[in-house]
Amino acid sequence: MTQGDTPDLSTTAGRLADLRVRYHEAVTAAGEAAIAKQHAKGKTTARERIEQLLDENSFVELDEFVRHRTHAFGMEAKRPYGDAVVTGFGTIHGRQVAVYAQDFTVFGGSLGEVAGEKIIKVMEHAMKTGVPIIGILDSGGARIQEGVVALGKYGEIFRLNTAASGVIPQISIVMGPAAGGAVYSPALTDFVIMVDKTSHMFVTGPDVIKTVTGEDVGFEELGGAQTHNAVSGVAHYLAEDESDALDYARSLIGFLPDNNLSDAPAYDVAPELETTDADRELDVVIPDSTNQPYDVTQIIEHVVDDGDFLEVQPLFAPNILIGFGRVEGRTVGIIANQPQAMAGTLNIDAGEKAARFVRFCDAFSIPILTLVDVPGYLPGTDQEWTGVIRRGAKLLYAYAEATVPLVTVITRKAYGGAYIVMGSKQLGADINLAWPTAEIAVMGGQGAVNILYRSEIKRAEDAGEDVAAVRSRLANEYTYNVASPYLAAERGELDGIIQPHATRVSVIKALRALRGKRATLPPKKHGNIPL
Repeated sequence: MTQGDTPDLSTTAGRLADLRVRYHEAVTAAGEAAIAKQHAKGKTTARERIEQLLDENSFVELDEFVRHRTHAFGMEAKRPYGDAVVTGFGTIHGRQVAVYAQDFTVFGGSLGEVAGEKIIKVMEHAMKTGVPIIGILDSGGARIQEGVVALGKYGEIFRLNTAASGVIPQISIVMGPAAGGAVYSPALTDFVIMVDKTSHMFVTGPDVIKTVTGEDVGFEELGGAQTHNAVSGVAHYLAEDESDALDYARSLIGFLPDNNLSDAPAYDVAPELETTDADRELDVVIPDSTNQPYDVTQIIEHVVDDGDFLEVQPLFAPNILIGFGRVEGRTVGIIANQPQAMAGTLNIDAGEKAARFVRFCDAFSIPILTLVDVPGYLPGTDQEWTGVIRRGAKLLYAYAEATVPLVTVITRKAYGGAYIVMGSKQLGADINLAWPTAEIAVMGGQGAVNILYRSEIKRAEDAGEDVAAVRSRLANEYTYNVASPYLAAERGELDGIIQPHATRVSVIKALRALRGKRATLPPKKHGNIPL
């Protein structure tokens, strides 16, 4: 029987043939021309994306034969199977996940009533079975022909995104446009991955902005992948191409638990509690000058298994690093000040970036390792006027609320309020360690000299002495006598002072000791984080 023949539905063979025909129509709903057009843009189809994302032959599709119910604007003549979205479930690394992929080759991937119902159904399936959900977005927005019905489905999706938050991991992979209200679904998920040059997200497009404000701005500058990774902080990874985006999602899933009641995957790793030559490399990481930067990833890679660190949001607020690694085969969330960027100071963006990561780790019972080298908050009117007090308090709130194991290692500077915010003992950290190079004080030596030794400096000036040398001597005295980590250890604010080469083993032992941690918060509906 050829593709154009009509099966004899009075026979079993005919009905089976009819199913094959319908399935072929569902798989090629848009037609070969539309698929070729998608490929010409350097983009793959929804089904091709799912195939690459999931383990081979693991995808089970849901609702492939549904059709929209719209009759307005001649839509009754165009009712392809699937209605512009492919949904179902499968496996990544052998673990179950739910997935949906908007199909731009069908109605531009627009969301109508039935497409919305499909997404809602697979989200409910993910919630019911306790598995991560991954959404692949490539859509022109709400289907105009369906009006308020389409908009209503967005609202239901947003509600489910919110209900799933902290219950199952949610990942959004933006592989095309996402405009208008549609952008809020990925914004509500845990991680957003965008593809360079082909992904765009914005609430109002360039044409509307031009009409209302007169401002000329292009798609890339307004809402491209570079913008949302480096400027707005909406996205968490900038992929070079679609394959890179899907590979990152697979890597990310490998570190995460299925849900908030299960543990992240753990792997058998032979215990190594002896100091290695690689460990001793940490003894020379910190420069002699406190003003000289270094790359904190050197420390991270020496602590985690096999140096495997999956950074999250690397382009946004680079003065603080966040990401996942494993210690003894178990997932750990890592937060670290980065001296190579803005001297590791905290600013609004860094605080919000780290706060959201702390809350994610806490929601999914992932222990947190904090590496501290922070000279303070970034000064300036811009920071003060844009809300560093309120917005900076988010990180403090996140740490104080967290009940997962918290291990903190101070490598160098820990000054002022920034010291308190970065996983301090006072905020509830369980084990706080420091290197001998640590400096813990209200402020650094140079700043303290101007306040504490003003009269001595004035006398040196009057006596014609070398003021710079006097200032340096006094700053060193302050550092040794007031900012010494041994002073903090005497008061119990540090649980130990360790050699840098002992960091990996110390972190292993700390996390082992905290595996049975049980902590509860006062009963309440929810807190009022300073949003």
